[in-house]
Amino acid sequence: MDRTALFSLTYGVFLLSANDGGKRNACITNTAMQVSSSPERIAISCINSNLTCEMIKNSGFFNLSILESTCGYELIERFGMHSGRDIDKFEGYDLPEDKNGAFYLDKNACAVLVCKVVEVKDLGSHSLFIAETEDAFRLSSGAPLTYADYHAKLKPKPAAPAQGRKIIAWKCKICGFIYEGAELPADFVCPWCGHPADDFEPVYE
Repeated sequence: MDRTALFSLTYGVFLLSANDGGKRNACITNTAMQVSSSPERIAISCINSNLTCEMIKNSGFFNLSILESTCGYELIERFGMHSGRDIDKFEGYDLPEDKNGAFYLDKNACAVLVCKVVEVKDLGSHSLFIAETEDAFRLSSGAPLTYADYHAKLKPKPAAPAQGRKIIAWKCKICGFIYEGAELPADFVCPWCGHPADDFEPVYE
């Protein structure tokens, strides 16, 4: 099976934010969709190893900031390439809170959905959350950022390997999975989070 065929599915890019007993965190996700209109429910998928996923399971609430096409890479790097277990992702940000105490973006997003979880299903690497939309508001009339445009226009191209240094493995920048070996296949897909080869960085000897 050619798993890269799945890359042809279309996605948006979102900031998924939660508050668990006063601890706030957020991550970048590309899997969210409306699944019913009466009641208004959406489905999101989140990597099980992510702190945000754990916090949503504990609190039962989250919000989703729908990123705008003019969003900069710095925001995605901050919230998508670091773990909330290691840093405070919101340090330096002055953001509003939703009614559940979770931060949301008031800039770089075109809309926000505030949601209550009604069902959770463990999918292995990810958890699927079905949630009722309790509040929703638009922030701008700008176009949303798509995952395809993120890869084509926003995401920096991989840096060339450092000269004279031996690569012994490759590490997924999203979830930390380690692929052992000096050569990472161009069509490799992370078995933990499903991200492609260009989301891996070299590990040197």
